[in-house]
Amino acid sequence: MDAEFWKKRWENGETGFHLDEVNPFLPRFWSHLHVHKKSQVFVPLCGKSLDLCWLREQGHEVWGVELSPLALQQFFSEQGLKPEIHRTGAFEIWETEGIRLFCGDFFKLTPELLGQPSVVYDRASMIALPPAMRPDYARHLQSLAPASAPRLLVTLDYEQAQMDGPPFAVSEAEVRALYGDSFRIEKIFSEDILAENERFRQKGLTRLEESVYLFSSLSD
Repeated sequence: MDAEFWKKRWENGETGFHLDEVNPFLPRFWSHLHVHKKSQVFVPLCGKSLDLCWLREQGHEVWGVELSPLALQQFFSEQGLKPEIHRTGAFEIWETEGIRLFCGDFFKLTPELLGQPSVVYDRASMIALPPAMRPDYARHLQSLAPASAPRLLVTLDYEQAQMDGPPFAVSEAEVRALYGDSFRIEKIFSEDILAENERFRQKGLTRLEESVYLFSSLSD
């Protein structure tokens, strides 16, 4: 999967991963992170998620990175926001009060460009990547955010042989293998949501488990 794959998905309107509402896990579990208002929240592979606006409404500075310029155009247009746009290195930066979105390749984002986020929210980025890319994703994400920054991670798990991703299946064992050396990991929610998702039943899935993980510092 390369950059053109995702750009084509946006151009063709193949964005079934986008929710037309705030992800319900965000307001339900955000308080578990115990972060202060004005915290800098990093949302990788953010698309045009309404979660960005919810996080800003809580008083946070919201930073995101997204490959598709069309996704950012739609986000700001649909939210009635007028961004300032400027280029820095490999990125166009789209920003308005409380929101700064980097348009470009996540793997080219640097700590110097991003700054130091206080918390990371990953709802749809890890499950967007095939297994071969996820170790590199996890390593690069860890280079962008300090180990002291708590994280909220939402995943899906199913029998990968039953359906081609994205979204891809990410098991609890993989989450712990990728991040367990750096974080204390708590699985705070898990539920089989297949009955509520007809399109996944039609693809032949027999199980679709959605899980939420809370990452905290090993020193806490």
